[in-house]
Amino acid sequence: MKLITAIIKPSRLDPVLEALKDAGVGGLTVSEVRGFGRQKGKTEVYRGAEYEVKLLPKVKVEIVAPEAIVERAVEAIAAAAKTGKIGDGKIWVADLDSIQRIRTGETGQAAVDG
Repeated sequence: MKLITAIIKPSRLDPVLEALKDAGVGGLTVSEVRGFGRQKGKTEVYRGAEYEVKLLPKVKVEIVAPEAIVERAVEAIAAAAKTGKIGDGKIWVADLDSIQRIRTGETGQAAVDG
């Protein structure tokens, strides 16, 4: 089992969700997060006053997936989230040592299915 984590622009969430559905992903978690990388924030104007936004809004998508669909899911995220501009985001994949469904006590793949 793998944990796929992607940090993307909020405006690209709907296309990413559609791409993941088409790639066979059965479930995921989405969180609103804030951060910066190369983008380093931006300057905005509010009521005539300039101010600097250091942490930009992003969306974090987390997916627990069997190894068989990891590559397909990562490619789907990358294609749907890409705008070609700075701040498109990052994707990383990590191994999961264990997973358990709290309600039933199922572990491994059974905890993720259905």
